[in-house]
Amino acid sequence: MKDLKGKVALVTGGSRGIGAAIVRRLAGDGARVAFTYTRSEDKAEAVVESVRAAGGDALAIRADNRDPDAVRASVESTVAHFGRLDILVNSAGIFHTGDIGDFSLEDVQQTLDINVRAPFLATSAAAGHLPEGGRIITIGSNLAQRVPWPGISLYAMSKAALIGFTKGVARDLGPRGINVNVVHPGSTDTDMNPASGELADFQRDTMAIRRYSEPEEVAALVAWLAGPESRSVTGAELTTDNGSNA
Repeated sequence: MKDLKGKVALVTGGSRGIGAAIVRRLAGDGARVAFTYTRSEDKAEAVVESVRAAGGDALAIRADNRDPDAVRASVESTVAHFGRLDILVNSAGIFHTGDIGDFSLEDVQQTLDINVRAPFLATSAAAGHLPEGGRIITIGSNLAQRVPWPGISLYAMSKAALIGFTKGVARDLGPRGINVNVVHPGSTDTDMNPASGELADFQRDTMAIRRYSEPEEVAALVAWLAGPESRSVTGAELTTDNGSNA
C-alpha cells in the first residue's frame, strides 16, 4: 500500500531515533520526505541513503531548531525542492532532567526553544503551504499527561504545552480541512533511552505491558495519522506507551 504516494512530508529531527523511523516509514508509504538535522551529517546521509535504497526520495536539511530563521527556512526549502508540502511532523526534541532547583536559565530556554517554539514556528510556516487534506503531527510525550517519577518537570512542562497548541491549531486550520494531532510516545528504544539502559527496568515497572516500544511502532501511528483513514481525527492526543499511563 502506498497511501502517501504523491505527498510531500517534512520531519523535524529526522536523523535518528523516532524521527528517523518516521522518515523511513513515510517514504515507504510513498511520500517524498525532507527532514532536518542539527549536527550529525553522517547519520542524516545514512537515512537518506536507506530511503533511496528502498526506492524512495529523501532530502536532508541542516537546521538548528534553536534558530527561528532556520526552522522557517526548512519549510521553504522543502517546498522549493519538492514543489509542495502536505505533511509536517514536529519530531525534534530535547530532554533535560534534574531537580526543579537545579535547572539553569539556559536549560529552560533551550528546552522551550526546541520543544515548544520550534513546533510553533514550523507549524506557522507550513500552514501557508498545506492544502486541504494536509496533516500536522507533533511528537509529544506520555510524560505530558502523567509524571510518575521526579526530575522531569521541565520536560513535562514543555511537552504539555504541545497539547494546548495542537488543540488550538486544529481549530484554526479545521475550516481548511487540515488535521492536527499530537502523538505521545512512552519509553522507546533509542540511543537517548535504550531498552538496555540502567533506568530501563524502572521505566518498565510503570507499564501494563512491560516492554519498550520500538521507534517503528511510533512511526506506524504517525503514518496512520498522515494517511487517508485518519481524516476524522483532529485535535486529538494519541498515546503509545504500553499502558504506562493506564
